[in-house]
Amino acid sequence: MSDYVVINIQDPIGKTVGRRKPRDPLSLKGQTKADKRAWRRAFPTPFTPKGVYRFHSHEEADAWLLKMITRVPASQAKS
Repeated sequence: MSDYVVINIQDPIGKTVGRRKPRDPLSLKGQTKADKRAWRRAFPTPFTPKGVYRFHSHEEADAWLLKMITRVPASQAKS
């Protein structure tokens, strides 16, 4: 008995009924409205304010971005 498979190139390729593509787990394409609402409740503020920002270094930009992501919305801030 041989350990290799013989493929005849002359045979026509069989019919393909369907193809399944793996989903991207980070894709927002398949989200439902409930999922979107849950994301908005989890992150009530936009990640960064709109606009153009210039920094002197990458470290300064990273510190600012972390501050913007973790800030508390004005409506939830304790006085």
